Amino acid sequence: MAGPERINKSGLALFRSRAIMATLLVVGAMTIIISRMMWLQVDNYVHYATLSADNRIKLLPLPPPRGNIYDRAGRVLAKNISTVDLLIDPEQVQDMQATIDQINTILPLSKEEVDRFKRQKRRTRRFQKIPIKHNLSDAEMARFAVERHRFRGVELGVTQRRNYPYSELTAHVVGYIGRINERELESIDQNDYAGTTHIGKTGLEKFYESHLHGEVGVKKVEIDAAGQIIRTLEVTPPIPGKDLHLYFDVELQRTATDALGEHNGSVVSIETATGGILTLVSKPSFNPNSFVNGIGFSEYNELRDARSRPLFNRAVNGSYPPGSTVKPFIGLAGLEQGVVSINHRISCAGSYRIKGRGRKFRDWKRSGHGVVSIDKAIYRSCDVYFYDLAHSMGIRKFHDYLDKFHFGRRTGIDMPRETTAILPSPEWKKGRHGENWYPGDTVNVGIGQGYFQVSPLQLAYATTILASDGRRIAPRLVARIGDTPTLEKVDSNSPIEKVDEHNWEAVLEGMVHVVETVGGTARRIRNDDYRIGGKTGTAQVFSLSEDEEYDEKGLRKELLDHALFIAFAPVETPEISISVIAEHGGHGGSTSAPVAKAVMDQWFLESGGSE
Repeated sequence: MAGPERINKSGLALFRSRAIMATLLVVGAMTIIISRMMWLQVDNYVHYATLSADNRIKLLPLPPPRGNIYDRAGRVLAKNISTVDLLIDPEQVQDMQATIDQINTILPLSKEEVDRFKRQKRRTRRFQKIPIKHNLSDAEMARFAVERHRFRGVELGVTQRRNYPYSELTAHVVGYIGRINERELESIDQNDYAGTTHIGKTGLEKFYESHLHGEVGVKKVEIDAAGQIIRTLEVTPPIPGKDLHLYFDVELQRTATDALGEHNGSVVSIETATGGILTLVSKPSFNPNSFVNGIGFSEYNELRDARSRPLFNRAVNGSYPPGSTVKPFIGLAGLEQGVVSINHRISCAGSYRIKGRGRKFRDWKRSGHGVVSIDKAIYRSCDVYFYDLAHSMGIRKFHDYLDKFHFGRRTGIDMPRETTAILPSPEWKKGRHGENWYPGDTVNVGIGQGYFQVSPLQLAYATTILASDGRRIAPRLVARIGDTPTLEKVDSNSPIEKVDEHNWEAVLEGMVHVVETVGGTARRIRNDDYRIGGKTGTAQVFSLSEDEEYDEKGLRKELLDHALFIAFAPVETPEISISVIAEHGGHGGSTSAPVAKAVMDQWFLESGGSE
């Protein structure tokens, strides 16, 4: 009997120890579970409750319609059109590459389309569909519809696409929008651009981006565990962007562009009463529609590398020697500062030397112009008169007076990245070239050469100031934003303070004689319908040595002088001012003056001017 008792006692002890261990394990496990539940439901309740709600409710952005852009006659320069795109919802696609390959079998995709889709996918928020192919034709839509059942997460969708009806004619004015890139993502408020894929890149599209873009709306939706939208709970509609209404006239722009003919260059015309820009030609141009959904690398490289630089806005960003077009301003500077008088005369024998010695500065007319006053010096474009005047005035007085006409600084136009060009001074030369200023430098700028550089816009604006009796209104393209007129931005120093009205009258009269007097350099555009005041200019592309002859016939076209012309009309009460630069056009009187005449003829004789 002893044996069985020992076995029972041993078994009972083993059972008890195992029971205790099991109890400890259960208690430990329960302790862990309770602790985890306390951590989840008490300590982190707010965090996980928020995540839970976020899994059920989503706020989806509703991008606003972009504002349109209209010219002065109400013609649409930029608008939104509906197109059918092929869209992919990345949340529903498990194997993206396989899906793209399948799409390619029915709708051929270019490498650039696929690369563009992948780039956009990397910077697009969740629950946004991404286009992989734009503007499908009816045949392409039909082919996809037949195979639609094979593609989970792929669908046809109507989207708004920016369109520029006048294409190259307005590209440098209106600009274009393009897809938001990584650099822009860092600088914009992403809440303001939620759901928006495009942003203004150049021109008015960029400058007025905040007005054109509008305000994002919101759609509150309920989704399931797979991320599918179950129902819409609430919608706050977006606020459309504001329309822009311009002073700009697209048909006048067409006339100016056509009048340049085979020449590249710029034509800027301004309404003197308002500062409104009527034309802003930069030729050659490009098709802005190519940039909206991403231009192909080959097409972009061709535009970027073209010697004619079609992407460069010559009117606003270009810099050219003004040549003789600045002689009226230099003459006025000399008169107003008492360096010369209206009756002051010099003898022009065809060349000039500082103090009668040293380098010879030649006149464009080798035989000279005889005895000339300020009037004859302007309408015959006598270089010697202005050599002498600039040297007598000195660079300091020269610089300070021409600064009043906004040479060497921005005009204030409502366009991005306007150039200042160069109104040279001793400080400028020292800072730029590390060299001192010499008297020969002053003589050169006296005829608009040397270091002197202007933009076509600056030249037109300066002409407007001169024609409008010294009144300065910053030029601008936009007349109204929505229903709100833009305010005239008059300079704080405006108008230019005058010493003597007769000085201004003498200079303007000289410009009238450029067109109306026998021997005037632009007499070929004289007409009986309205009177024009102007000034021709020829700007050297390369320098000649003192004794070297300029042989126009023996030069390649790209080495020919630039042809310039400035004008205002009608003389009695100027309505329009204009600057024309025809690159490598040779002579302002024969090449650029007729361009200005064509624009003014349309303004006064066809469109009825500002009425």
